[in-house]
Parts: sequence; structure tokens; C-alpha cells
Amino acid sequence: MAGITPHRERERHEPAEIGDRAIDNLAFIRDTMERSTSFTAVPGYGGMLMGATALAAAYIANGQIYLRDWLIVWVTEAFLAASIGLLAMWQKSKLGGQSLLSKPARKFALSFAPPMVVGVALTFGLWRFEHYGVMAAMWMLCYGAAVVGGGAYSVRAVPVMGWCFILIGAVTLTLPRGYGDEMMAISFGLLHIVVGAVIARRHGG
Repeated sequence: MAGITPHRERERHEPAEIGDRAIDNLAFIRDTMERSTSFTAVPGYGGMLMGATALAAAYIANGQIYLRDWLIVWVTEAFLAASIGLLAMWQKSKLGGQSLLSKPARKFALSFAPPMVVGVALTFGLWRFEHYGVMAAMWMLCYGAAVVGGGAYSVRAVPVMGWCFILIGAVTLTLPRGYGDEMMAISFGLLHIVVGAVIARRHGG
């Protein structure tokens, strides 16, 4: 009896151990799948709308006499575009069944955010010392870096768009002063519309 009892005790504990192991394995598989999944809730139609508002902002900003008013136009456009992007992203993620709190979404956000924070800080510094001439190029470069970083966890069109922003921003630095609005229209306007259309067609809106 003394030899049988430990054997029976092991049998009594084995199902619980197997069950725990299975739960751990399922959790590991789910975590691995979640890590390898791309963040596909980048909005195509939302990007197109952001591009349209940027074109309107470029037209309005180009007609401003005072540089402070010019800056107000573009800052207002930045808040408007961010609101459109977040709302469109939330709607697309809801329709696609992808949470904005998933690991791919968090990786996208954590990679996207730092260059944007740098852009905000530089905007404040350039405004403080009245260096308005390089703001447009700086915005393109910072936004492009943010999109490339976040795009590493998204569909291929996203990082490609980010590199295009960086290229256009670099070209803007070589142009004579006064071409900022035109280049902003090309990058934040037309490029957003083109890439947004590609995403909407290939990745479901």
C-alpha cells in the first residue's frame, strides 16, 4: 500500500499539470501570433481626407501675410489631421476586429510617437527664435521618421510613404525660401491621398 499511494497521488496530480501546460502553451501561441501580426488599421480613406485638408491648409497658409498667422493655419491643420487619423483608425480597427490596444498597435504607437514629440519641441523652439523658414522641412522630416518607425509594424505602403516624406523634406531644405507651402501640399496633401488610396484598395479602407 505504501508503494501504491505515491503512484496514485502522481496520477491525481497529472491531469492538473497537463491542463496547466496546455494553457501555458495556448497563451504562448496567442502571444507569438499577436507579436507577428501587422497593425493593419492604418486608415486609407482617413489618409485621403487628411490629404485633402492639407491641400486646403496649404492654399490658406500661402495667402497669409504674417508668419504667425501662417503658423496658426498649419498648427490647426495638424490638430485636425490628427483627429481625422485617430477617428478613422478607431473605426477601421473596430470594423476589422483589431484592438487599438493590441501589441502590434502599441508597437506602432511607441515607434510613431518619439519623432512626433521631437517635432513638437522643435516647432516651439523655432517659433521662439522666429526661424519659420525651416519649419515645413522639419515637419516633413519628423513626420516621415515617425511613419517609417511605426510602419515597421504595419503594411508595406506605410514605411514607403514615410521615406517619401523624408526625401521631400530633404529636398525642401535645398530650395529657396518660400516653397514650404508647395512642398507641404505635395507631401501632406498629394502623397497622403495617393498612399491612402492604395491602402484603401489593398487593405480594406
